[in-house]
Amino acid sequence: MARVLSIVLAGGEGKRLMPLTLDRAKPAVPFGGSYRLIDFALSNLVNAGYTQIAVLTQYKSHSLDRHISQSWRLAPMLGSYVAPVPAQQRRGPQWYQGSADAIYQSMNLINDERPSHIVVFGADHVYRMDASQMVRAHIESGAGVTVAAIRVPRRESSAFGVIRTADDEVTIEEFLEKPADPPGLADAPDQVLASMGNYVFSTDVLVDALERDARNELSRHDMGGDLVPMLAAEGRAAVYDFRRNQVPGATDRDRDYWRDVGTLDSYHEAHLDLVSVLPVFNLYNDQWPIFTSHHQLPGPKFVAGATVRDSIVCAGSIVSGSSVSSTVIGTHSYLGDGATVQSSVLLDNVRIGRGAVVRNAIIDKNVVVPDGCLVGVDHQEDRRRGFTVSEGGVTAIGKGHRMDEAAAGE
Repeated sequence: MARVLSIVLAGGEGKRLMPLTLDRAKPAVPFGGSYRLIDFALSNLVNAGYTQIAVLTQYKSHSLDRHISQSWRLAPMLGSYVAPVPAQQRRGPQWYQGSADAIYQSMNLINDERPSHIVVFGADHVYRMDASQMVRAHIESGAGVTVAAIRVPRRESSAFGVIRTADDEVTIEEFLEKPADPPGLADAPDQVLASMGNYVFSTDVLVDALERDARNELSRHDMGGDLVPMLAAEGRAAVYDFRRNQVPGATDRDRDYWRDVGTLDSYHEAHLDLVSVLPVFNLYNDQWPIFTSHHQLPGPKFVAGATVRDSIVCAGSIVSGSSVSSTVIGTHSYLGDGATVQSSVLLDNVRIGRGAVVRNAIIDKNVVVPDGCLVGVDHQEDRRRGFTVSEGGVTAIGKGHRMDEAAAGE
């Protein structure tokens, strides 16, 4: 059997998710009311049986480190662990220069575990995937690296690394980083194969590639931008089509779901995917659970004629005489009488005042929306108050933002 070490790359800044990443690393951003983004990658690995996991962190990592230490305690007697590994400058006086350099600077992890294969996953995507099936496909192919890929519309190719395969539809002939005009697939000209940011390496191939990349002064030391294209040019890279992956409990509607929540708009849309009667992504699949730690709080309460439709409301929250639709509400939040909240995401400990209106918004932790305040109704007014308004018209309020009650009630 393969001896597998898993490495989760969790060092990204997440600039496009501002203000949610103003005070935390992107993988630590809350999602779905109860979870953090990193919980999806970690759950996929643990459910697949891979329980030796190193999480490489860098930017604003305190809340991420705390979440991992409190939530992800595996059985040390069985050699299992999820360990956050900060940048340590083991290769010289510099921080990680890219995702490949992060692993190169953490080579001691590989030397200590001596795995036969290394699974490298990103930390900030929402999906379910059985990594063990990808490892088996990698071993069967004989490749040095296997890249997980998903079909996306060709018009969106500039946001992804795009894969062009040989006639066998497995060998990667070319790996194009965010191309403007790539060729479509033979059976679907309007689609391309996009990298999901998940890789399986044969250990000796990865170590050799990292050492060669580190000596290349022209390299950006990036997994998708440098390492994989180098191995593809040498004929040692294969693709794993995400459609092959079979996860227990998946429905026809959500079995191929994968969402890169790198922008406010995609983060907001991914939450709306959760709340319909037949969700596009089903959090309630108990055959492949998404693990996290849960707060010791009472169940949510709905009083004074509150109406809640197509929404998720987490523990400790109270909806009092409010109207809520297509919304995810985090823990320990309170919505006052006469408030209206539509198509929004409220994180933990949010207070919505009486008669306030919140539409198409993301409100971070510890924000108080005063009585009668309008959020997401007038974008020009939102910007004047210091809120962020995305290209898609989603209003975002950062963690702990203080509003002037007099101005809010005008």
